[in-house]
Order: sequence, then C-alpha cells, then structure tokens
Amino acid sequence: MDTLTRERTPEAETPREVDGIWSDWRIGLALAVGITVLAAVVAAWLTPRGPLTGAQALVSMVGAVAVGVLAGVAMGNRWSMLATPVVFMAAFEVGRIGAAGPTVDGVNLTAMLGQFAFVVGRVAHGLIVLPALVLGAGAGVWLSHRLGNPRAPRPGVPGRIVLGVLALGVAGLAVALARPASTAPILGPDGQPLAGSIAEFATVEIGGVDQVMLLRGTSTDNPVLLHLAGGPGGTDLGAMRADTELEQDFVVATWDQRGTGKSYATSIDPVEDLTVDQAVADTIEVATYLRDRFDQDRIFLTANSWGTIPSVYAVQRAPELFHAYVGTGQMVDNRQTDQMFYDDALAWAEQVGNDALADQIRVAGPPPYDNLLDYTYTVAYEHQWNAYPGVDDLWKMPFNVFVPENTLMDRINATRAMFDVNWFVYPQLQDYDFRRDVTRLEVPVHLVMGRHEARGRAVPAREWFQLLHAPSKELVVFDDSGHRPWFEQPHEFAALMADVLAHSDVTP
Repeated sequence: MDTLTRERTPEAETPREVDGIWSDWRIGLALAVGITVLAAVVAAWLTPRGPLTGAQALVSMVGAVAVGVLAGVAMGNRWSMLATPVVFMAAFEVGRIGAAGPTVDGVNLTAMLGQFAFVVGRVAHGLIVLPALVLGAGAGVWLSHRLGNPRAPRPGVPGRIVLGVLALGVAGLAVALARPASTAPILGPDGQPLAGSIAEFATVEIGGVDQVMLLRGTSTDNPVLLHLAGGPGGTDLGAMRADTELEQDFVVATWDQRGTGKSYATSIDPVEDLTVDQAVADTIEVATYLRDRFDQDRIFLTANSWGTIPSVYAVQRAPELFHAYVGTGQMVDNRQTDQMFYDDALAWAEQVGNDALADQIRVAGPPPYDNLLDYTYTVAYEHQWNAYPGVDDLWKMPFNVFVPENTLMDRINATRAMFDVNWFVYPQLQDYDFRRDVTRLEVPVHLVMGRHEARGRAVPAREWFQLLHAPSKELVVFDDSGHRPWFEQPHEFAALMADVLAHSDVTP
C-alpha cells in the first residue's frame, strides 16, 4: 500500500455530490464505516453461517467488491483497504450473535478440533469475502482520485500490479465457486450412457427440509440400497464412488443426511431439529421415498458408524421397509465406547511417555463431556494408539470430499458439518444402548467388522450381536480393515452384498 503516490489530474473536477464528503476526512471515514457496518449486518442476518451455496458465495463476493469500492471512494485513503475488512469482520461477528455451533460461535484455539472449526467456519468465509473487500477498496481509492478527491492517491505501477493480482485471485475463486456438481454417467459397451441406468442427484423434501442424495445404478429395475454415512455430520459421496461394483447390482442411494454435505445449506438450521429421533424419522421417510419412486416392496439398508444408530432404530420401527440391514463400524453404546477410548488413549500416552498428552487427557477427565472439543485428546490420537496397516486415515476425508459430485461450497460444508452436527447430536447419544433397547429386529442382520477396529467399538458390537434376535444374523470380519470396512475393502464388501442379495426374498 506504500506504493500509492499522490497525483492529481489537472483537468479533473470534483462532482458537487461528493465534494462535501472529502471536505473533512472524518466525514469520509464515518460514511465508509457506516456503509461497511450496514453491509455486514445485512450479511449476518441473511447468512449467519456465511455463504452456504455457490450462488450465495458469488453474491457475497460481488457485494464485497461493491462495498469496498464505496468505502474506498468515501475515504479516498489507502487505509480503507485495511479498515474495510476489519470493520466488516467485527460487525459481522456481532450481527450473527445467536448462531449456534463451533464454526460460528465461540472461538477455541487451544484444542485441535477447535482449530479446525475455526478454519472451516471463519477462515473459509474470510477467503471468500475479505480479498473482494480489499480489491474493491483499492479500486475505490483509485476511483476517488479520478473523481477529484484531493487527498486520494493514485496507484503507481506496483500498486496496479497488486490490484491486478488481487483481481485475478478473486476472479479465479469466483470461477471455482461457480463450477457445478456433476456425476459421471454409467456407460454401456458402446461408450454411451447405458439405457435404463441412473446417475443423478435427487433433492427431496424430508422432514420439512430439502435433503440431497446421489442415485446411481446400471438399471432402475435393480433393488435399491440406501447408505447412511458416519459422523454425526459425515458424508460418503466420495467413498461410495471409490468402487462402482455395488452399482452393478443395486440402485445405490448415498444420502447426505440432515445438516451434512450437500444437505448442509438447506437443513443445518434450525439446530433444534438435529436430534436422534429426527434422524430416525428422516431415515424412514427417505426409505419410503426410495421404495415408492423405484416401485420396490422393500429396500436394503447399509450404514457406517453414527449412521448405524438411526438405521437400527428405523429398522426396529419400520421393518416392513427393509430387506436386510448391514452395519459396518457398528455403534452400540456410545458411553461405553467413549470411556474405553479414554482408557486406551491414556494408557498409550503413559506407555510411550507422552506426558503432555497424558496430562491433557487427565485434565479433561473421563467422558461424557459438556464441550465436544474435549474429545480432542482421545479421538484425535486414535490411529496412534490403535494403528493398523493398509489405511491412511488422513487420506479418507480429502478422498471422500474432493470428488466432482461436490462443488467447492459442498466441500467446505462437508467439513463444517462434521463439527456443527456433531456438536448438537453427539451429546444425545450417551443414553442409547442397543443391548438394552434393541434386542430384536425383524429383518436379516449382517454386521461387518474390521479386524483392526478399536476395542471401544468392537466389544459392544460383539456383545449386541450375541444378544440380538433376528430372522438370520451374520458377523463378518474383514482382515485388512478398521472402522470402515466397506470403504477400506470395497471389493469384499460388494461381494458380501451380492451374497446378501442372493439370499434375500427379492424377485429377479
């Protein structure tokens, strides 16, 4: 900004309408602050979580440029390029007080999960809006000079380069935000879309809000398989596309549940609806929609981790909707799971001499926790005290999110949901225990467990399996898997599902 030089164009005349603004620098400053605060408050009212869709993000960027230009013209000073984004951020934070969730309310940078929540909630929003504000303010200062403001400098060559680079960056981000989601068609031997196949996104009103699912299969006449991701707050669009074998035998419906992934923008609020009971009701409604749309008597239900909880309750309440239930990474009793995670993480930290981590775990104390971020010290280190070969856990989330089926905002939302939905739903899971609440299901049950699953999940799952009464039940162990055997060994899982289908009552 020190590259700006004062240079007046002799013939420039100051329009009467703006001459008064520049007669006193304080008037221009007050006007710039007023414009910025008003814009921030309106933005906070319309989008308290920041932009949620690509369209909202683009409108926010255009609006930010316009606000920056007006502020730059009013101030006629290079400091507007700093003052405008600072004032906007402060006013926006005040304006959205009342929005709930770790990505939008209190900042906690002491815990790893809090740091990630800050990045996806605030830093991501800042990257969309703040460069556009700075660009607009810089252009506004230049325009102020052109309009005859005697105090406004004109950027020299370095300043123009800076503004040009900013403009290119903002334009590049706008192009990325505008890229629509897509899913590849299913092709036949001739390389053309296969007749009778399906490869589409379906936006359906479920529980009073729009929710999105990806539907893919070689034939719409095939039986339907509904899949629920883990979390709470997870999406499996990318993971279900990692291997297409299931699409040969089923119409695969990968559902982004309420508040997650592609459904985040339309259903994260009101947060009061983020409950286990609502998740169960949504699951039943989605199953009914799929059964009716594809003219099926029943559908198959698969789920992973958190997704197994609403799935089991849905099967218990509406068994007439389902051919079979297949649970992977099965959850049974979250309270016991969390306690065992705490014990194992503390024992590992003490064993390897990680005194700092051991002290953090002891300070947090045993679960349950009022603040979800306190789970950082046990959950974040799981794959160190429960390491297993063949799976890079850090690879899972990027692989799952960075697929053509997700837009840039979908990718941001998918990460936000892991914090926001978890924040409200996970504490509700402390009172659920399938060994007590679900001892009978009226459909065949298949549990798929990775041999390297953490004992905090494996022990309760095995105990529930032994207690469970069902028309038939099967416990299958995948040798090279941990918590997500369907994703970590997709070929074996597809073969298992083909066998489940062969032994079902589906009419060819």
